[in-house]
Amino acid sequence: MRRLLGVLLMVLVVVAAGCVGTSTSGGSSSSPTPNATKGLTYTTVTDALGRSVKVPANVTRVVAVGPGALRILVYLNATEKVVGIEEFEKRFPYGRPYILAHPELLKLPVIGPGGPGKMPDLEALLKVHPQVIFMVFVSRQMADEVQEKTGIPVVVLSYGTLENFTDRAFFNSLLLAGKILGRERRAKEVIRFIESQQAYLENLTKGLKSPTVYVGGVGFKGAHGITSTFTDYAPFTVLHLNNVASDLKSTNFGWVQVDKEWLLKANPDYLFVDEGGLKIILDDYKNNPDFYNSLRAVKEGHVYGVLPYNFYNTNIGIAMADAYYIGKVIYPSRFKSIDPVKKANEIFTFLVGKPVYGELAKEFGGFGRVNLENGNVSYGLPISP
Repeated sequence: MRRLLGVLLMVLVVVAAGCVGTSTSGGSSSSPTPNATKGLTYTTVTDALGRSVKVPANVTRVVAVGPGALRILVYLNATEKVVGIEEFEKRFPYGRPYILAHPELLKLPVIGPGGPGKMPDLEALLKVHPQVIFMVFVSRQMADEVQEKTGIPVVVLSYGTLENFTDRAFFNSLLLAGKILGRERRAKEVIRFIESQQAYLENLTKGLKSPTVYVGGVGFKGAHGITSTFTDYAPFTVLHLNNVASDLKSTNFGWVQVDKEWLLKANPDYLFVDEGGLKIILDDYKNNPDFYNSLRAVKEGHVYGVLPYNFYNTNIGIAMADAYYIGKVIYPSRFKSIDPVKKANEIFTFLVGKPVYGELAKEFGGFGRVNLENGNVSYGLPISP
């Protein structure tokens, strides 16, 4: 009997030891882990909120929560590791290259509603057994709460302010996610690609005298009309263009709503329409044609459509593609060798794996002049996503 008890005791010790992971960061034992991470080695990382998080050293199952989190994983060529997605992605499967290029993601189980600062469905999330939860647009309190209640490491990522394309906070998040996912080389490739596109555009337009420009219909937590704009609209910034809204004050990441009277007074030479708000603008034109027809850009036929890039956080690939088209419109001689459509597909192919400009153009209208009187569009951004 004593011998039997001794054997049973040894078995229990072995089983208990198998439930404890070791940490590569300090060599000490870690606390018990959820089923998806049992028996794994850990490393400690610091996320975008400055939180120290222990994550498995070899991650194969992840989920992305919050605006833009899934896009980062697609940029890193890590779609095969994603085991669940948000309801938002399924409800609005258009307008975002990472979803258009990877419709297989829409077949994954739903892990929550999606949206900025919204709590995922913890029960649904646990059912897909992720080893790491990536979150964006979330408070430290919520990140800690999700981690505590699920026992799964939560790593917060950030897009920064993205006043241009090379935001350091965003790049750091790419590198962090790349490290966790074993995609560090890819993360560096993405960063170099984005930096090279911005440098090319900046050098091509440096020192040129800019006309005045304005972009209306910019999406921000839903679709808006002509008075919705950005003070630091990234394509304008990179192209050194004279954005008439640049001196306005904003408390919302550069987004502002201007008065129509202000826009009449600013009277830009060129008017660009974010096609996510084009439906609203076309309807508004029918009710207020005199306002639009009083604008210099409308009188002279300088109204152009660009693809909406502020849809569930910043679609950086679309923003860069828009910049090439805008540059072609403003400085045709400087951009004479560039086909904006081909350039857009080159950008999308690199970032998400497929040339999806054609699908985006069918949805929103694509690059071209906007006819406010007779224009129409298939899609717009959701008004209240």
